[in-house]
Amino acid sequence: MATVPIPTVSANPTNLFASIDMGTNSFKLLTVQFNPSTGKFLHLHRLKEPVVLGRQAASAAAAVDSQLRAIEALKEFRNFLQNHEIHRHRTVATAAVREAGNQAEFLRRVRDEVGFEVEVLSGEEEARLIYLGALQFLPIYEKTALVIDIGGGSTEFLLGQKGKVIFGTSVKLGHVNLTQKFVNHNEILQMRSHIRSILRQCGIVEKIKHHGFEITVGSSGTVQSIEKAIFSGFSHNVVSNDGALCGDLGRDWRFSREELRILVERLCGGGGEAIERARRDRFFKRRSEFIVAGAVLLDEIFAMLDIEEMEVSGYALGEGVVAEMLLQVCDNYDFNANARWGSVVRLATRFVGKKKIGTASQCANITKVIFEGLRKCDTLAATENRVKLPVSLNDKDLEYLEAACMLHNIGLITGEKGYHKQSCNIIMNGDHLYGYSTEEVKLIALLARHHRKKFPKPNHGSLKEFSKEVKEKFKMLCAIIRVSIAVQKHRGLNIQGMEFSRSSEGFKLIVSETKDQSLLPGIVQPLAEGDEAELRKELGHFEMVFQEKLSIAVPSSSSESSERSRHLQWMH
Repeated sequence: MATVPIPTVSANPTNLFASIDMGTNSFKLLTVQFNPSTGKFLHLHRLKEPVVLGRQAASAAAAVDSQLRAIEALKEFRNFLQNHEIHRHRTVATAAVREAGNQAEFLRRVRDEVGFEVEVLSGEEEARLIYLGALQFLPIYEKTALVIDIGGGSTEFLLGQKGKVIFGTSVKLGHVNLTQKFVNHNEILQMRSHIRSILRQCGIVEKIKHHGFEITVGSSGTVQSIEKAIFSGFSHNVVSNDGALCGDLGRDWRFSREELRILVERLCGGGGEAIERARRDRFFKRRSEFIVAGAVLLDEIFAMLDIEEMEVSGYALGEGVVAEMLLQVCDNYDFNANARWGSVVRLATRFVGKKKIGTASQCANITKVIFEGLRKCDTLAATENRVKLPVSLNDKDLEYLEAACMLHNIGLITGEKGYHKQSCNIIMNGDHLYGYSTEEVKLIALLARHHRKKFPKPNHGSLKEFSKEVKEKFKMLCAIIRVSIAVQKHRGLNIQGMEFSRSSEGFKLIVSETKDQSLLPGIVQPLAEGDEAELRKELGHFEMVFQEKLSIAVPSSSSESSERSRHLQWMH
């Protein structure tokens, strides 16, 4: 019987997008996979290089060594995009390049040595794109939002509603230039006076108060680090030595004016200087050098604009650039459509780092391929005289699966032991997921709970409130997520594409890899002994649920298609 190949979205280069943000403090590469049918995108990779373009700027011209770091970072990004076959990307530059006297020379070097055409954003355009990024993360579409983004060389302010800009501007106050001018000379009071003077002179306070706003949103690394410090108890010495979070697990991404004030007091004068600096370095890591300036700047902004509370967006300029790219290729792209999915991403990023977010996104990608493959095979079952699935699967079932994949490892915040149970508790206890019913939240939580350890029985106590049909679906979804996570553990983040098919021998999943220079050509990465046993166990669960075997093949990344069968490592 002929197989029916069902390619994954990730195998289609037209659904992969990337943005490069050439900031004053660091360069950032973001890659995403877009699903045209749902309008949402999954983060695949985040890369960051601490270039610090503005550190040694003389007369606003980027220093030679900074240029060298910038060129090397961009070459790394270029190679990454080529290895992952991502052809749709946009590179933007912000304050440091915008203000550089040798801008033309630097952009020419980037074009000649790297091959990137760099778009230098105006301050207003940068603010607009940051707002578009925040719209993908927070359900603020209907509200008049004040978005504040503190960068290394400037701070962007924007008022927006329903995706439209009411007012936007950029002010030359950034944590890098303030650190160099004031913090390095221990002139905190002078820095506060300077900040207030600049904000008054530019007239931004009057303009923002004239228009008014319903909600304040902060974005990018400085604001996120401030929120993490408050959430972690940094101000009160309750954060662990390794920087692990010790805060309220039910808390959302926000902080108050009073919490910010307490943190600033601690950063500016919390005990013995050497001890406090070491503690700050350990917690804030690379951002430690600039966090005092960033926190004091935000404190002054709160005071002058009478801000009492700030919500924090995990998305900023990079996601805004991606969103605008999607607008150009998708006629019906809806900024507000991501609000429900954004709450899932918001909860995931609340508790795990960027590396684990990438892992979760890859799990969701594998899950989608298997899920859509099963649906396609089920549609063709009648014509092929094959057994159909016990119950039909729909788009909402896929959404639950993808959400559970994104959230399955958030319980690791409390440690490895029993983390699947903690993931379930976090999802269930707290109004985290926007737009989901109580039953939907429970279904997602239980999928996260049962992604490992014992496979749940139909009469499991946690399922008693579900209907017979939902219980049957849950069993199927559980088998899919468990296989997907087991495959991801084996392949890591090197998956480029997948094909799902069905033949007389059962279901088949063929996985292909990206070009990974860390692996020798022609060598298939071996399974770790524990991972192999786990994958075989989950394939057994899959066969039990679907009454048909699933075989998984991993080809060498360098194998030619004509020799493909000689390079497959099959798991049954």
